[in-house]
Amino acid sequence: MIQTVVIGAAGRMGRRLVANIMESPTLALSGATEYAGSPFLGQDAGLVAGCGEAKVKITADLDKALEGADAVINFATSGVIETTRAAVAKGCAVVIGTTALKPEEKAELAELAKNGARIVSAYNMSVGVNLLFKLVKEAATILGPAYDVEITEMHHNQKKDAPSGTAVRLAEVVCEAWNWDYDKDVRHGREGLVGARTKHEIGMHSLRGGDVVGDHSVIFAINGERVELTHKASSRDTFAKGALRAVEFLVKAQPGLYDMQDVLGLK
Repeated sequence: MIQTVVIGAAGRMGRRLVANIMESPTLALSGATEYAGSPFLGQDAGLVAGCGEAKVKITADLDKALEGADAVINFATSGVIETTRAAVAKGCAVVIGTTALKPEEKAELAELAKNGARIVSAYNMSVGVNLLFKLVKEAATILGPAYDVEITEMHHNQKKDAPSGTAVRLAEVVCEAWNWDYDKDVRHGREGLVGARTKHEIGMHSLRGGDVVGDHSVIFAINGERVELTHKASSRDTFAKGALRAVEFLVKAQPGLYDMQDVLGLK
């Protein structure tokens, strides 16, 4: 069994990771962490997740949680690099599902991988979303920039970043296919008398409301027709199951920085 630690085990995503690990035939929960001062410290991670006793107490002591671990799964919104450094120093493989990493943080992950770390970092762990990335690349390549592209994403009303990391990646996929520049060519929303849509822009629109797990659509439109590619996630389990597949991939992989396209063999 692959001994696995969940960072942020009492959060919404952390609980689903714990539950899926406890059901897995190949992974075992060996550690669970939360921030210092969390009301869940000292509680059983499985009971917090609502899936029975795991006999693993939630702790703020990362070093203690990493004892005997083979892998770490981290969807936390802060402290990602520090956690990764500590995990790598213990010889653990690391799966990162955090979407709002800064360029310098991504560069540090790449440097850690050059020095022997095994890391999967992805905007979205869903198998379906990663298929969407591939389909959008093919559509953009075949249809070409004569088509207008608009991207919409909707998430629950507690999501802090916008646009979502997945939406950003979808726009990057189109930019890569057309040799465009994300920073220059993506337009975030429209308001007022902005004039007609230009031919050299990708529209990006973020919606927030209720408990929506994650909806993403890429629309290719031209006079006479429209092609729409959409993925809708109805449960966080889709991300958890993808993360578990990433762990299974990493324990057999050579050192390196990978994404879910690597894990799923879509490259």
